[in-house]
Amino acid sequence: MGLSRESLPPHLRELVEQVEAIQAVRKNEAVSLTLPYPPSTNTYWRHPNKGPCAGRSLISRAGRAYRKAVYGAVLGRISGAMAGRLSVDIRVFPPDRRRRDLDNTLKALADALQHAGVYLDDSQIDRLTVSRWPVTPPGKVVVTISAMQAKGEAA
Repeated sequence: MGLSRESLPPHLRELVEQVEAIQAVRKNEAVSLTLPYPPSTNTYWRHPNKGPCAGRSLISRAGRAYRKAVYGAVLGRISGAMAGRLSVDIRVFPPDRRRRDLDNTLKALADALQHAGVYLDDSQIDRLTVSRWPVTPPGKVVVTISAMQAKGEAA
C-alpha cells in the first residue's frame, strides 16, 4: 500500500512538490508557484531627483524586497529557465478589500519571476491571463506558467 501525499508530513510534502516542479520544467510542462502579493507598480519604482541617481528610475526598496522573496520562493523548485513562448495564468488573492487595479500587480511580478530565473525574459509571454480571487490575508498570487503550443500542433 503506497502513501498518499496528504499522509506525508508537511516538510516531505513540500519536498515532493519541489521535485515535481523541477521535473515539470525539464519536460517543459506547466509550473505552478504560490508567491507573495506583489507591490503595485506605483510603489515598485522610485525616481530620485537629487544625488548621483537623479533623473533615473530605480527599483524601490519594496521592489527589491519582493524580488528577494520571489527568488527565495522559487529557489530549489526550478532547475533552469523556461525557454520558448509561454502562457502565464495569474490568480491574484488580494490581502484586503481595498480597491486595487489588477494590472498594477503585473510589472513587479513579471520582473521578479525573470530575476528568479523562471524564464529568460518576460517578452517570452504570448498569453497572459489575470484574475481576481477572494481576499486572502496577507495576500498572494498563484502563477501557472506553461509552454505555448506551436500553431497547428495538437494540444
